[in-house]
Amino acid sequence: MNSKFHLALPCINIKETRKFYLEILKAETGRSGENWLDINLYGNQLTFTQAGNFNFDFKSYRFSDHVLPSFHFGVIVNAEVWKNLYGRLSEMDLEITKEATFLKDRTGEHLSFFVRDPNDYMVEFKSFSTDDEIFSTDY
Repeated sequence: MNSKFHLALPCINIKETRKFYLEILKAETGRSGENWLDINLYGNQLTFTQAGNFNFDFKSYRFSDHVLPSFHFGVIVNAEVWKNLYGRLSEMDLEITKEATFLKDRTGEHLSFFVRDPNDYMVEFKSFSTDDEIFSTDY
């Protein structure tokens, strides 16, 4: 099944959110209004609505030897896109994690990194060694 996702999130500042996704991540914009914005992130729809300050509890969790943000979202891209994006964003003045390989030499092995957006969301980019293992339950 090849479907797209839609995720709606509150944001602090529409202008800064638009700038981050369009200028830094090089995503495209969709429909928008004064207080909301649709972003095309690799064919998936993110909708941001200006909501002011908000808070999420349980900010992190442990996965293997890594502490990861509990609240995050992301996109799975091929290895070439992942490498180019990680290289480009690493050279910018952004809060970005070091690349990591999860489930090394196991089913579901993938590269990952996170970048913080202007709303304090962590956006994850993943690239799996084998696409047919993305949803595998064997690891």
